Amino acid sequence: MKDAEKTIGNMIDKQTVSFIASIDEDGFPNMKAMLQPRKREGIKIIYFTTNTSSMRVVQYRKNDHASVYFCDRRFFRGVMLRGTMEVLTDSTSKEMIWREGVTMYYPEGVTDPDYCVLKFTAFSGRFYSEFKSEDFLVE
Repeated sequence: MKDAEKTIGNMIDKQTVSFIASIDEDGFPNMKAMLQPRKREGIKIIYFTTNTSSMRVVQYRKNDHASVYFCDRRFFRGVMLRGTMEVLTDSTSKEMIWREGVTMYYPEGVTDPDYCVLKFTAFSGRFYSEFKSEDFLVE
């Protein structure tokens, strides 16, 4: 796909909601709506936050296979990225994407044990736009 990183990156940055998928113990995908990513490095590495106690964290720790989906409703286009999800609990990762005001979710602040970082690393994707889909590799 020509200019995938630029086109998809711009689309990701404009979305307020994203969707992440994990695999449950029976091998079925589980999808969840999330707020937009906290940080991204191109379209290869994307960071989210979540509760360490969440079902998603349990699933990613057992099986790191994941997908992330972003949908641009205005132009009816979207991208699914396939890859792996790491659960990060180290202070450097947590501080890297911490934002003021999220103490409503994590009352103990950046050191809250129920606050963790999800690091998604993409290896491939599928982009849909103008009634066509195109598979691509993420370098």
